[in-house]
Amino acid sequence: MGKNGMVSSMVLMAVCGCFGASAVEGRTLEQYLEAQKNGAPMEQQTGYYCNTKAFTPEERVRHEAATKRLLAMRKQTVETEKGYEFQYSPTDVTVQEIAEWVVRESKCCPFFDFHIDLENEGKLICLRLTGNPEVKKFIKSEFGLT
Repeated sequence: MGKNGMVSSMVLMAVCGCFGASAVEGRTLEQYLEAQKNGAPMEQQTGYYCNTKAFTPEERVRHEAATKRLLAMRKQTVETEKGYEFQYSPTDVTVQEIAEWVVRESKCCPFFDFHIDLENEGKLICLRLTGNPEVKKFIKSEFGLT
């Protein structure tokens, strides 16, 4: 994905509380969510799971809007040893916005480790998603990162 590249709607849906659900057991996101309503297990082929019931419908709408905003405002994506870092200008987003997103995202995707840094004398905000080596592959796949 380029520095200012657009993110597909599938990736946006994946990030919005259902990270990776579109690839679960070969089902579409809609099929996966329907299975969740019927009490199907939330385990994915990768061993990661998404708590699709972490949000009320209103919370999900707010989280989706925040996710879209953060993805649109991202200035750069950097691969790290254990994951990926998304970089922002503090003129575009605040540390508080990112922290609130992290709190919500951690409810539905507890397998991520989240890191927020304020760098370069306050001129750069970084959000890193990390975890074990499989998480890195998962992030790369879900975000279409090269």
